Amino acid sequence: MYEKFANVYDHMMNQIPYEEWFGHLRDYLASHGVDGGTICELGCGTGTMTELFAAAGYKMIGVDSSGDMLALAQDKKLENGSDILYLEQDMRELELAEPVDAFLSVCDSINYLLQEDELVSVFSHVKKYLRPGGYFIFDLKTTYCYRNIIGNQTWVEQDEEVSYIWENYYYDDQDINEYMLTIFRKQPDSDLYERIEEAHYQRAYSVERLKKLLAEGGLSMVECFDALMEGGPTENSERIYVVAKTKEV
Repeated sequence: MYEKFANVYDHMMNQIPYEEWFGHLRDYLASHGVDGGTICELGCGTGTMTELFAAAGYKMIGVDSSGDMLALAQDKKLENGSDILYLEQDMRELELAEPVDAFLSVCDSINYLLQEDELVSVFSHVKKYLRPGGYFIFDLKTTYCYRNIIGNQTWVEQDEEVSYIWENYYYDDQDINEYMLTIFRKQPDSDLYERIEEAHYQRAYSVERLKKLLAEGGLSMVECFDALMEGGPTENSERIYVVAKTKEV
């Protein structure tokens, strides 16, 4: 995944309200005693959220399994003069040099883990490297989102630089959504377009299931929020945020 898609990812995600998400996450962490220190972002992609936290004074570590995405993150780092450590790693096999004050994972990265034991592995590694009193905040698309909003829908977007066809197939018996992406990207100094095709798979998890899997990984769910982190999730929530920390001894 994300081999050629990385080059058009930011273009396609330009409607994502990163600044708004950042504000909610920063405010929550600051109000719970993480007003500075080191944060590790899992599935950091091209580093958009990582850069926002770095600019706010946090020491940032960005982890992603895609070297292509991280190459673009490094470009942003050089452009902004930020001091971010980027690591090309699978979050299921995370290795850090020292503990951190908080972990973050946004933009559906956790949804890409299709097996429950993969989530437990991530949670176990987070526990290993999370300082006492630290938090792990991650978001997920919900079953409602896949079943009622995205699943079995096709979207087409087009502008002068990039056009894409985004086909979705939702498998209700598995809570898995399949994305089939066909992208046409204009080549520099040319009237020709490169065709890119990729398949992506995401899975939804219920709040109750997440509680159990967090516990298996040594973490406790502290709170669960709707998309704006202003209240609890509802049956129509399209995205939720989960806040976890290490279990009390």
